[in-house]
Amino acid sequence: MKTRKPTTSAARGSSSSSPPSQTLPLFSNMPRKSSLFKHTLIATVFFILAIYAFFSTFFHTPLPPSDSASDSSSSLLDLGGVSSQENSIPFPEKVKVFMYDLPHKFTYGIIQQHSLARGGSPVPDITTLNYPGHQHMHEWFLFSDLARPQSDRLGSPVAKVTDPEEADLFYVPAFSSLSLIVNAGRPPGSASAYSDEEMQEQLAEWLTGQEYWKRNNGWDHVIIAGDPNALYRVVDRIKSAVLLVSDFGRLRPDQGSLVKDVVIPYSHRISTYTGDFGVKDRTTLLFFMGNRYRKEGGKIRDLLFQILENEEDVVIKHGTQSRENRRAASRGMHTSKFCLNPAGDTPSACRLFDSIVSLCVPVIVSDSIELPFEDIIDYKKFSVFVETTTALKPGYLVSLLRKVPEQKIIEYQKAMKEVKRYYDYTHPNGTVNEIWRQVSQKLPLIKLMINRDKRLVKRELSEPNCSCLCSNQTGITNSLG
Repeated sequence: MKTRKPTTSAARGSSSSSPPSQTLPLFSNMPRKSSLFKHTLIATVFFILAIYAFFSTFFHTPLPPSDSASDSSSSLLDLGGVSSQENSIPFPEKVKVFMYDLPHKFTYGIIQQHSLARGGSPVPDITTLNYPGHQHMHEWFLFSDLARPQSDRLGSPVAKVTDPEEADLFYVPAFSSLSLIVNAGRPPGSASAYSDEEMQEQLAEWLTGQEYWKRNNGWDHVIIAGDPNALYRVVDRIKSAVLLVSDFGRLRPDQGSLVKDVVIPYSHRISTYTGDFGVKDRTTLLFFMGNRYRKEGGKIRDLLFQILENEEDVVIKHGTQSRENRRAASRGMHTSKFCLNPAGDTPSACRLFDSIVSLCVPVIVSDSIELPFEDIIDYKKFSVFVETTTALKPGYLVSLLRKVPEQKIIEYQKAMKEVKRYYDYTHPNGTVNEIWRQVSQKLPLIKLMINRDKRLVKRELSEPNCSCLCSNQTGITNSLG
C-alpha cells in the first residue's frame, strides 16, 4: 500500500502558518511608487522642453540658408521675373503713370488763346506762358507735377514713366476747364474765334485714335474734367476713363461714379488764415459772398438770401469773381465763425475749400454733394451739414448756429487745420499727392474692367455698369442734432 507524500499538505501548512504582513506589503506598495515615478518623469520632461522653447525663441539666431537652398529660391524667383531682393520689399511698387505729350492746342495753346482773348500778344514760345489763376487750376498743377523729372517726385504716390509700355495708367493733361472760359465774360463781338466745342471734338478724336487707348478701350486712362461742364460734348466717348471731377452734378450714372472716378477739390482762391484758434476776432456769426442767382440746385441761394439778409450778425452778399471781391471774401471769412456753403449750379462750389483754409466752419446746405478724399477725411469733424428744406425754415439756421459753444467752434478749427494741406495744390504733400493716391487705388478695378471687357459682347451702355455707383441722395436734418 502506497503512502502519499506530505509535500502538498506541508506546503499548505507552511503557507497558512506564515503571517500575511510579511509578504503582501511588498507588492501592494509597488503601484504607488511606480505612479509617482512616472509623474515626476513627465513633469521633468515638460520642464526641459519649456526651457528649450524659451531659449529657442528669444536667444536663438537662425543660421543662413545653405547655398543649395539659396540657389533654389533664387531660381524660383527668377522664373517669376522677381529678384529675391525685390521680393523682400514690404511695400508694393508705385503705380506707373505715363503722361501723353499732347499737341499744344490742347495745353499751352489754350493758355495762349485765353491771353489773346484778353488783349495779349502772340509769343514765339507758348510754353513760356503762365497758366491764368482760376478755381479749376487743378489741371495745371497735375500737369506740372508729371512734367517734373521723376527724381524731383520721390514723395509722390505714383511713379512717372517715359515709356508707355511700362505704364499702368495713362494721364491725358488737356486744359479742358480753362478752355471753357477762354471767351467767358467777353463783351459781345470781342470774343476770339476760339471754340471750346471744337477743342473737345478734336481731343476726343485724337485720343480715341491712340494705340494705348484702343488697347484697353480707355479703361486705364485718366482724364481731368474739373469744371462740371468740361468735356460735356464728348464725355460719352471717353467715359470709360477715370475722370477727375469736382462733382457728378452734370454726369449721368453711366458716365461717372464714386467707384470709377475721383472727386477732387477746387483750387481755393482765398488767402490762407494764419492766425490763432478762437472766436475773439470772429465777430460775424455767418458769412456768405457769391453769386445769388444760380440755376438748377443753386436756386436755393436766392431763397437763403431772402431768409438771412436781415438777420443780426449775418453777412450775406451778392458778388461775382473779381480780385476785389476775393479780397472782401477773405476778410469776411477770416472774421466769421461760420461760412455758408449752399449748392451752386451743381452740388459743389469752391467756397467750401475757401472756408476750410480760412478756418471758418463750413455750413453745407447741399443734399447731393460728394466730397473729396472721404476715405481719410471725416467732414463732420469740422463742418455743419443742414438738409435743404430744414435750412429754409425761417430762423432755423441762425438759431442752430448760435447754440454752438465756443469750445466746439475751436475744435472745428483745429480739425480744419489738421486737414487743410489736402486742399492746398502747392503743398509738397498736399492735394496733388492725394489725388494721385486716390487714382492709384483705382488700378485693381481698372484691371477687372479690362479683363471683363475681353469676355463680354461689346455693347453700348445706357445704364450704370459694375464700375458705377450712384451718389447718395439721402441726408440728415442737421449734423449737430
